[in-house]
Amino acid sequence: MSVSGRNPVIAIDGLRKVYAEGTPAEVVALRGVSLRVEHGEFVAIMGPSGSGKSTLMNLIGCLDTPSGGSYFCDGVDVATLDAEQRARLRLEKIGFVFQGFHLLARMSALDNVMMPLIYAGVPRAERRPRAERALAEVGLAERARHKPSELSGGQQQRVAIARALINAAPIILADEPTGALDTRTSEEIMALFKRLQAAGHTIVVITHEPPIAAYADRVFHMRDGELHEATREAA
Repeated sequence: MSVSGRNPVIAIDGLRKVYAEGTPAEVVALRGVSLRVEHGEFVAIMGPSGSGKSTLMNLIGCLDTPSGGSYFCDGVDVATLDAEQRARLRLEKIGFVFQGFHLLARMSALDNVMMPLIYAGVPRAERRPRAERALAEVGLAERARHKPSELSGGQQQRVAIARALINAAPIILADEPTGALDTRTSEEIMALFKRLQAAGHTIVVITHEPPIAAYADRVFHMRDGELHEATREAA
């Protein structure tokens, strides 16, 4: 139990992930990783390519299952869930933001943001106003009818963030969210994440850029499948 009296929104103990276990091709991606993230925290995870940080993010996002250890997502023991229940947990608890935006090219910004509402079974009449509010939250109300090709990289990422917010997920997982953006736009996107944190969201960012990690409350480094918290001076 955390000091605030609430369970951590992310509680990981001894998490392991082994690919092709017991074969000559065996790869140990995670070696007993433990992590606690409280509600409303902003955490950055850094590490070189192949260190295990993407594997960890996939497990936190319930996109994969561990080989060992435990993971409680907002108080729910993920190991007790079947595939359908994990999908529902992702939909309700986690919003994803990716480096490549992952927007559907033929659809408007508004339609892209509405997509998770369709999967969530939200009535048609509610979808548009909710998506319009989400776009307004990220400063793109006037671009709602534009397709991704008509938007700058920063605007596309804002659309992706609005989509991540649309189901009011408490956790936002962002994988290299500024990797395709210039410095000024990156700063704007990170300032948006800080505003979302102030509004109560928990932010977990995967990044290889120290200036981006500096926005976080705590910074962790992954190397060879192990996770270590950095001191503020070392971060």
